[in-house]
Amino acid sequence: MSKKKKHKETNIENYYDLRVDQVDELVSILKNETPTEQKEISYNIEECIGTEAAEQGVEREYKTRGKDKEFNPYKLDRLSRVPTFIKAFVIKFWFAGMVCYLIGMGLGSIITNDENRMLLTGVVLGIVVDLLVNPAMRYFQSSDREYDNYMMFPFPFKKFWTFFANVAYYMVVVLVVNYMYTGLNLLIDVIKGTEGGANINVGVEPLLYGVFCFIADMIFIGIKDLIVYLVRRHRKIKEENASV
Repeated sequence: MSKKKKHKETNIENYYDLRVDQVDELVSILKNETPTEQKEISYNIEECIGTEAAEQGVEREYKTRGKDKEFNPYKLDRLSRVPTFIKAFVIKFWFAGMVCYLIGMGLGSIITNDENRMLLTGVVLGIVVDLLVNPAMRYFQSSDREYDNYMMFPFPFKKFWTFFANVAYYMVVVLVVNYMYTGLNLLIDVIKGTEGGANINVGVEPLLYGVFCFIADMIFIGIKDLIVYLVRRHRKIKEENASV
């Protein structure tokens, strides 16, 4: 006899599907009703908690200021009003600057070789992104998955291979950031009219390093998204032509 293997659901497209029938059944149980006797659900908090004001049919206004300030469960917090781009930039910028400060600058007296220190910075940045940055953005995002546009590997399920992929990827990002510093110093030399090789006009520090990391990261993510879009478009056109 062959045993049926339990297949773990890993379909990303159906990950956020809402089980409406189960939600309706739960609501009817909480209201001590059977599904056939279910009434229209009210979103008025007074009616849900059964207060005297609800019995009288009086709509209540919440006090948002002063000592009698009340909690409004439907009020959106200020953080939710901030655009996703700004929140993603702050998260990635801060962690990249922190890694630069602790590894790139903090280990300068221990690891004197610039290439080795740059390599280690890329490894640590990849680990931080995989363990802290991406899980934080997955936690903040809604069912629209708006933070997927700011992750190289935007999978809602934890994948073991993404750890090594992020490490390798951010080693490349750090290398590109190094070239961005070199290009910036060359540009400053051209503006000054200095002859010869590039002088160190702008050194490595956490603030500009975080900005450069974010720019390089978004360039690679944009290229990846473009490739995915072209592949999907080609596949869709191929399927439409085959169906004709």
